[in-house]
Amino acid sequence: MRAMVIRAFGGPEVFDLQEVPDPTPGPGELRVRVAASSVNPVDYKIRRNGAWAGVRPPAIIGYDVSGVVDAVGPGVTEWRQGDEVYYTPEIFGGRPGSYAQYHVVDAAIVARKPRNLDHVQAAAVPLAGGTAWDALVVRAGVRAGETVLIHGGAGGVGHFAVQIARASGCRVLATCSRRNLDFVRELGADVAIDYEAEDFVERTLRETDGQGVDVVFDTVGGPLLARSIEATRPGGRLVSIVSAASSLDAAHRKNLTVHFLFLLRERRRLDALRSLIERGLLRPVVDEVLPLEQVARAHARLESGHGRGKIVLEIPSRDP
Repeated sequence: MRAMVIRAFGGPEVFDLQEVPDPTPGPGELRVRVAASSVNPVDYKIRRNGAWAGVRPPAIIGYDVSGVVDAVGPGVTEWRQGDEVYYTPEIFGGRPGSYAQYHVVDAAIVARKPRNLDHVQAAAVPLAGGTAWDALVVRAGVRAGETVLIHGGAGGVGHFAVQIARASGCRVLATCSRRNLDFVRELGADVAIDYEAEDFVERTLRETDGQGVDVVFDTVGGPLLARSIEATRPGGRLVSIVSAASSLDAAHRKNLTVHFLFLLRERRRLDALRSLIERGLLRPVVDEVLPLEQVARAHARLESGHGRGKIVLEIPSRDP
């Protein structure tokens, strides 16, 4: 099969298109013909130096899949050849990722692809959409009538978070760049805040009559999480998918709950996302579609920080 392989840790130039042996599914596993994958920040973090995740070059990375079951391993009874599936592969342990024509996966973390999405759209969902779901629904436990502030509302995770918060009955505030203000409002944000032109704390307090929001979800990093304490009401919740760059001591005085999130792989989250998608309450936004061979370009674009929604890689079937 064809795969994009990192020959060493480093910049986007370390990718090579190679022919590698087809993987074989073991007990409890599926082999999936990958139709599309997407790129996520964790991809370029591992490409730069993925030793922390057990990755050792030469290696295949990539952590989103939409595709078709090609072969079923011993002991698997719920899946058949030809089933359309989507999932996010495991990161730890050095197992091959999804920048390849075929991928072997534990059947327990695979879910049925949403019927109303094609493979390109579906590949944009599992990691980013699952992260947004876990942050808001599982960790923060958002409830109808609450107010949520989302940092990076136009990004890969953020654009899902805006929609999930809206579907949960929350009032949504979201930060973004000026060019994305209308986009974030179209996703369902009640208030879009241009982080370059105004102070998000002042705007948030003004929008909440000085009370602050119930929940903050930070997808950006830097000092935002610490500063967000000022914009959160006493007893509120903060969730971040990036490390805190500043002290969070002030959260103690306001009785805030702080969660740090690294996504676990499981089917039930994908089933929940599929339900929202098929009911028209959630949609992935695909900013650009590139062939697998241009994964280096996709990484460079993502690392620039100027994207909107997701970048997806189309992966061709095996040559006849």
